[in-house]
Amino acid sequence: MTDTAARVHALLARRGHTLAVAESLTGGMIGAALTAVPGASATFRGGAVTYATDTKAALLGVPAALLADHGAVHPDVAAAMARGARRLFAATFGLAVTGVAGPDPQDGQPVGTVYAAAALPDDRCHLRKLQLHGGRAAIREQTVAAALELLHDTLLDDVAQTTAN
Repeated sequence: MTDTAARVHALLARRGHTLAVAESLTGGMIGAALTAVPGASATFRGGAVTYATDTKAALLGVPAALLADHGAVHPDVAAAMARGARRLFAATFGLAVTGVAGPDPQDGQPVGTVYAAAALPDDRCHLRKLQLHGGRAAIREQTVAAALELLHDTLLDDVAQTTAN
């Protein structure tokens, strides 16, 4: 994870961009992985751990109706969280995860269902649905790795699109 986090920081720094995160099931593990990289303060603006469903609405601006209709484990919730983190911390990019680490299903979703979203400067979002396996700790660790990979891929795609234009 540290290698991916370092690559993310390098891509952000090269273009003068910043990042903010919003985490649910990982409880701050993504922020910890990102800040483990020396020099992270040049690109990492901050993060919000919005573990409770109502805090997703209160802190990140996730629409309450969306949460009421679909619960917290939904792709649109992940996208709204990523956009909310970007806005809250005045960052160029936002990264968010929401899902079910277990031991019990949540919002009609089985254990291991996770949505990760990366919000771009133009407010578009790249989304990934993950179906992870293992115990609670393994699901949380896999979520961090997958979210950082999503962000890395998103940053590479953004660089390619900007260069092509």
